[in-house]
Amino acid sequence: MLQINALCKTYPDGTAALQQLNLTADRGMFGLLGPNGAGKSSLLRTIATLQQPDSGELQFDGVDLRQQPTKLRQQLGYLPQQFGVYPHMSCRALLEHMAILKGVVHKTYRQQQINQLLELTNLTAFAHKTVAHFSGGMRQRFGIAQALLGDPALIILDEPTAGLDPEERQRLHNLLVGVSKSRLVLLSTHIVEDIEQLCSQVAILQAGRILVQGDTEALIQPLQGKVWLAYGEESALPAAATLLSSTYQRGVLLQRFYHEKPLLQFQNAVASLQDRYFLELQQHREEQQ
Repeated sequence: MLQINALCKTYPDGTAALQQLNLTADRGMFGLLGPNGAGKSSLLRTIATLQQPDSGELQFDGVDLRQQPTKLRQQLGYLPQQFGVYPHMSCRALLEHMAILKGVVHKTYRQQQINQLLELTNLTAFAHKTVAHFSGGMRQRFGIAQALLGDPALIILDEPTAGLDPEERQRLHNLLVGVSKSRLVLLSTHIVEDIEQLCSQVAILQAGRILVQGDTEALIQPLQGKVWLAYGEESALPAAATLLSSTYQRGVLLQRFYHEKPLLQFQNAVASLQDRYFLELQQHREEQQ
């Protein structure tokens, strides 16, 4: 279990990246959802022991991450948002090199694990191809493979589906579902659909704070019966309505909004995680005004 209490981090330029952040996450897929600049990457880098917080407590399975970072790294798999590779090394050779760095020293076991990970990530046929020439989706699958080296108990994935086409994105989704069954996978993204499809637990971040966290379905439930649709430019939203989103569908303006009381002149909609996400962000903006 990952436990974070009152975590704070301010960068030298004065940016308060994390502000009194509290978080609890158990086994399975846990989603960190927030807009760009919300503090997701700062939080993941801190959990991965790549930077020290100014204050606060971090523990994973009883290990104090601030006092024993090396112990955490022995059971950590990490895929940053952007990662570099040695351009002239093959996929297999690079996995071999990284496995040794992660302490997988027994040669037979190391090669068996690499073979299993190549198969799991559908990269066996490309094992001798240089990673620098991989497509975006193949690079992400390689990133997952290297994160799984050493059978880590904690895996951190920062925007893993960014830039992927729909087919590669779905393939990566299927892969992540399989690897999250026996460990904690922290998935950071600003793509709501990724969280909704993959994560049973979610936290919404903004301005370095957790706005809300909990079971994904439980976060959606309070909005059921309170999300409404307004069609057309002439539709005026009622008083006390909170606009969630505005989109055009076949040239017609569609507005989704939140309103506590029944509205006979508007169509009720099934609430989604995206509705809860937009509602939390809007309420946070109003509180800051």
